[in-house]
Amino acid sequence: MLARALNKADGKKGLSSKPRRAPLIIAVVADLSSKKIPAWEQEAVASGVAHMLSLVLDEAGFGVFWRTDDNTRSKVLAKAHGLAKGEVLLGWLYVGGKPQRSRPVRRKTVDAAKHLSRMPGGKKRRTLDETRL
Repeated sequence: MLARALNKADGKKGLSSKPRRAPLIIAVVADLSSKKIPAWEQEAVASGVAHMLSLVLDEAGFGVFWRTDDNTRSKVLAKAHGLAKGEVLLGWLYVGGKPQRSRPVRRKTVDAAKHLSRMPGGKKRRTLDETRL
């Protein structure tokens, strides 16, 4: 069903091969129907949940990547997923196996100081061990 909807959204006939790239595809959907919570916040939360799920799946030994398409928010794909009014498709998590490696991969450490900065203005407060940043 997804394979047909992807091609239909692209204006093509037949089935797309994209859904066959992984044995499990998880749709990431945000519910924007709340009037109290801004749409951007609902999308951010749904994206955060999907990211955490991808980390958990990776830790469990699965290969995971987030995928979107030019037509992710099309009516065709919304209908294929059975989305209700106020729900939007954000993308998919493609879940599968990981190739065996001949040796363990060592991850490089991240230098947090290259990615963090202090907010301009205001009083300087030391709340972290700044010598480590």
